[in-house]
Amino acid sequence: MKRLLTFLLFTVITLSSTLYAQIPPNAFNYSAVARDASGQAIATSTIGIQISILQSSTTGTSVYTENHFVNTDEFGLFNLVIGAGAVQSGSMTTIDWAGDNYYLKVGMDATGGTNFLTMGTTQLLSVPYALHAATADSIVGGGAAGSGFTHYIGEEFG
Repeated sequence: MKRLLTFLLFTVITLSSTLYAQIPPNAFNYSAVARDASGQAIATSTIGIQISILQSSTTGTSVYTENHFVNTDEFGLFNLVIGAGAVQSGSMTTIDWAGDNYYLKVGMDATGGTNFLTMGTTQLLSVPYALHAATADSIVGGGAAGSGFTHYIGEEFG
């Protein structure tokens, strides 16, 4: 009986730590204001948005495309999650973010359909947290290359 309880406890602890592991999503937030050709906000409307991630340049090959149908607020503002739309081609999980430069191309259909007009393309750049994460392995856990010193969070210097 004691072995069974020990086994069950071990199983529950193992499963709970696995289930609650923090895996970063293959997605990121996007917000914009929808405007018509005269520059007026497209307020309180459903619009169609197509997001494409292009490789190498503003005219590069599309490695991922998805569609969203979102509602604008009274100011024309809308929010969506890139990586959570209706996938048209590619996969967010297979993009080699470190292997090349990537660009975000945004298309919009102001009538809420799929006749997307390109609104612009811009390079995806790092955010400050990502820049910090690039050095984190050498600071915590990985140790500085060739230093022979590793320090873990919670460990005292001695």
